[in-house]
Amino acid sequence: MSDALKSADRPSTPPTGVNSVDRFFGITERGSTLARETRGGLATFFTMAYILVLNPIILGSAKDKYGHTLDGAELVTATALVAAVMTVIMGVGGNLPLALAAGLGLNAVVAFQIAPLMSWPDAMGLVVLEGLLICVLVVTGLREAVMHAIPQPLKQAISVGIGLFIAFIGFVDAGFVTRIPDVANTTVPVQLGGSGTLSGWPVLVFCAGVLLTIALLARKVKGAILISILTMTVIAIVINAVADVKSWGLTTPKVPDDLVAAPEFGLIGDFSLFGSFGETTVITVVLLVFTLLLSDFFDTMGTVVGVSAEAGLLDEEGKVPNLGRVLLIDGAAAVAGGASSSSSATSYIESAAGVGEGARTGFASLITGGLFAVALFLTPLLTIVPMQAAAPALVAVGFLMMVQVKNIDWDRYDIAIPAFLTIAVMPFTYSITNGIGAGFLAYVLIRTVLGRAREIHWLLWGTSALFLVYFAIDPVQQLFGVR
Repeated sequence: MSDALKSADRPSTPPTGVNSVDRFFGITERGSTLARETRGGLATFFTMAYILVLNPIILGSAKDKYGHTLDGAELVTATALVAAVMTVIMGVGGNLPLALAAGLGLNAVVAFQIAPLMSWPDAMGLVVLEGLLICVLVVTGLREAVMHAIPQPLKQAISVGIGLFIAFIGFVDAGFVTRIPDVANTTVPVQLGGSGTLSGWPVLVFCAGVLLTIALLARKVKGAILISILTMTVIAIVINAVADVKSWGLTTPKVPDDLVAAPEFGLIGDFSLFGSFGETTVITVVLLVFTLLLSDFFDTMGTVVGVSAEAGLLDEEGKVPNLGRVLLIDGAAAVAGGASSSSSATSYIESAAGVGEGARTGFASLITGGLFAVALFLTPLLTIVPMQAAAPALVAVGFLMMVQVKNIDWDRYDIAIPAFLTIAVMPFTYSITNGIGAGFLAYVLIRTVLGRAREIHWLLWGTSALFLVYFAIDPVQQLFGVR
């Protein structure tokens, strides 16, 4: 949106609101109307409602250290509840057209990196700790220090690496890519389909879903990801009814007997704040929390600034209105996500869809939050989506996160090599933490050998030292006789 158009949307002198709601949110003052705010709130919901399907599938498909899985229906309830409550709080407290829900990428860290090391309650306790640390950073003003400690190219590389990791998960979970058993006596770790070729109706649904999603994205259709998930779910239901499908995996696409059901709150409050310290080493816990904090904190900063800029809400110095409250609410959302076992909740860039429809105030967030509240009672409908219908969204999100690779200066080896290692190590080791650690260590090493060690922030030195111990934990344990 052009600056001229944004300026034209605003009256030259702030008029008095026509009613108490208008005055509270400053709807007229910001050049908007109740109709625009309502339309914007609807647009934001429909562009991010896929998380109600995707988050339960990602978290529900993973097992913790003891082989336990989270219930799908309870995950839908937890995801919808946190999104509804925190989005409304953001609307009232932050007065921005900004919606919050379980973060993609963050839920992948919890599901595939943290949960295998401990129990689910312990893993969610780490999410709570991460959220509390964000709140502390906001209150103390240390967010600027953390922001400046990580070089911008590494932030972008982390996002790109997570995108590739998410896409790889989508390919694997849909059965498009499978692991070759060790008994095959081959050095090739993965293959196409189950036997080197694609076969079966479920994989066909996934392939069609990917094609549909990318077609909709290319045409810039609003709600492209959700439309694809819904369309392929309907197709999967039809296929399941007329064809002989041996297995769809965790979820079979079948119309439930009841379309509406009472929310299931079994996961709310099921977390252990410090239980993780008894499951793994302290340094591992610290690094896992840092991984969550890094992804959550910087994604939020980028999202808040980006959405506010698109809405024309930045002041003359480029500052976001009510930034302190906005970041504090976002940190509280992370706490709420962990406490409800729905993973860390964060601000959504899809909120820009609502801004594109005219939203300028927190009233739009009330609309979005209200729709998430309604979704609490639609659990049966939201738990029939097979992975093959939802996995194309993971591929699409991987692409959307990948586009940041263009901003990295690949001609400068001191930047390009750490960025490359960050991006490559994540999917190749199936670990976001490993990718971040590899990138940090490479950055510190290269800057040091180039005689530019003084340019490295002390926080990056400290974090890299932790990563060094993390990667060398086995010989370190042997050295000190700890097993």
